[in-house]
Order: sequence, then structure tokens, then C-alpha cells
Amino acid sequence: MEGLKRVQINLPLYWLGCLWLKVTGWKMEGTFPKELKKAVLVVAHHTSNWDFPIGLAISFKMRIAPFWMGKHTLFTGRFGGFMKWLGGVPIQRSAASNVVDQIVEAFNKNDEFVVVITPEGTRSKVNHWKAGFYRIATAANVPVVCGFLDYKRKVGGFGPVIHLTNNIEEDMQKLRDFYNTVAAKFPEKVGKMELKIRGGKS
Repeated sequence: MEGLKRVQINLPLYWLGCLWLKVTGWKMEGTFPKELKKAVLVVAHHTSNWDFPIGLAISFKMRIAPFWMGKHTLFTGRFGGFMKWLGGVPIQRSAASNVVDQIVEAFNKNDEFVVVITPEGTRSKVNHWKAGFYRIATAANVPVVCGFLDYKRKVGGFGPVIHLTNNIEEDMQKLRDFYNTVAAKFPEKVGKMELKIRGGKS
């Protein structure tokens, strides 16, 4: 992916994030490891449109500027440029395999690159997580950072850093151990934290 640019977190955006979190009553927990210049930032469970503004406010306050992937229709119309300015990367869901290749290429071409991925891929309930985040992290040889929004505690932030081993079951169990403690806004939409890769299943 060529020409990826996004706004960096300046003082006004920092204070905007602080204000949003204070007004809405959200708190932060954990920090993004400063030594990590490249990573896949997984954020789960994704069940609500509110995930985006809350996550954005947290990134502003923590002064991190990751890229994130969104359905291409988010980037049409008058707000399309604004979404890209915020770090959005338009995705055609029908070309999933090509997306993996493009994101891996972005990791290879940049000294610093962090991308947010919601493994459900949608706010609706799914039978299993999409494998894109796992394939990207493995191919780019970067760790997975566990991001979260816990609606029960109104706390968002970062959990463990997981270095994938290519043992899907073992890696997914580490993710399940963490995300089973996180309450989604709509718990009934939370699906199984499993992957299907090349006919296999975690």
C-alpha cells in the first residue's frame, strides 16, 4: 500500500481524547509498548459502533497513531478524506487475500507500522474470527498486541503482547484466556474465538 499517511497526535487531539473519556466516564488500563515499532493491534470484542469513537479517544490520550482497516463504503462521500486522515485504510472485503498481501507489504516498506484489526470483521455475531490478523502477523513476523474495550467496567486499553508460534490452537488459547475476561457492549453478539485456516480449526 503506497502513500499511507495519517494525522499524528498533537496537543489539541490529546486534550480532545482526554475530554471525551472524562465526559463518557471511560478509564484506561495498560500501555502500548513503546519499543514496538511494528505490530498487529487486535481489538475485540467488536459489537458496537461506539467502539470506534471510544477507541479513537484512547489512542489520542495515549498518543499512539495506528492505521485501521474499514469497509470501503466508509471512505466515500464528504467524510472519506477525514476517515483516511484518521488512519483509515479502505478495504474491499471481496479481495481478502489481496488485503493480507498489501498489509504485509506495508509492514515491509515502513520502519514503523501498527495496524488495528477487529478479528470479527463485523459488528454482527460471527461463527468464528477471521484469520486475516493471524496471517498478517505471521507473514510480517510481528507480534499481536491485545487491545480491548470492556463495557462492563468502562475500561479500555491494552493487554498482553503475543508472539505467534504458528501453533494456532496454542496461540488462540492465549487470546481466549485474555478476551474471555472482556465484556462487549452486546455480549449476545460475541462469537467463538476460533480460526479456520487452510481447512483447519483452532
